[in-house]
Amino acid sequence: MKASPALTLNKTLRGYQFSTIWADSLTIFWGEWLKLRVRIWQIAATGLVSPLIYILAFGLGLGSAIDRAITPTAGENYLEFILPGMVALSSMTISFVGTTFSICGERLYNKNFEETLLAPVHPLGLHLGKMFAGIVRGLMTSGSVILIAILFTGNIGSFVNPLFLLVLVLNCAVFAGLGVIVGLNVKSLESVGLYNNFLIIPMSFLGGTFFDPATLPKILKGIVYLLPLSYTSTGLRAAAYLPSQFPWYSIPVLLGFAIAFCLLGAYQFAHQQD
Repeated sequence: MKASPALTLNKTLRGYQFSTIWADSLTIFWGEWLKLRVRIWQIAATGLVSPLIYILAFGLGLGSAIDRAITPTAGENYLEFILPGMVALSSMTISFVGTTFSICGERLYNKNFEETLLAPVHPLGLHLGKMFAGIVRGLMTSGSVILIAILFTGNIGSFVNPLFLLVLVLNCAVFAGLGVIVGLNVKSLESVGLYNNFLIIPMSFLGGTFFDPATLPKILKGIVYLLPLSYTSTGLRAAAYLPSQFPWYSIPVLLGFAIAFCLLGAYQFAHQQD
């Protein structure tokens, strides 16, 4: 289905004021929020299962043996070391999967996605609105993991500080933006499973959630630092325990990923044929 004439008149940022795009994105986000607010607790708990299992199995189970062998590079023990990684993991998973399934459901099952494309809204506003909803999903779930981390460590300041929250929001933006793009391109829910199995799950283990990427050989380190989750895990860990050693490069890298996905998503919306 072709986009409306209002959208085809000008698909670029030229001639559009920032305030117009911002208003468009908030309009789209408000529609998503009306659906999210009735499922707040469900969303908050959805992404909590896997991190909690990892915390119990790796942090408490395997962690006791690791603590006897080595001293973690951040935190007092291995459990504390992986807690920021679990926050990164939960925010990535829900931001990506929740956004992808939301758009995929609208396109393939509810059949109301055409109404979104027909709305006189700039393509970048469409992407940002969907991405904002994904950020909220990620923050809901990661907030639950942060609460668990505080209960285990008893340190609120480590997990609730401006630097920690900034990296967390950027991570949600990156994977929500990626989820929008995937949601616009998949042809079935089975395809979503493929992206999850071949992209999200490998990144969960290779993205620095369970280890310090700085300790890897150069070749493996180069591969790991191609993944945006690696910058989130190391950034959250430093923000929680070693703020003086915070890797400031992680912020522009994550912001660069988010902007790139925004532009790609806006282009996809402008050429979407559903």
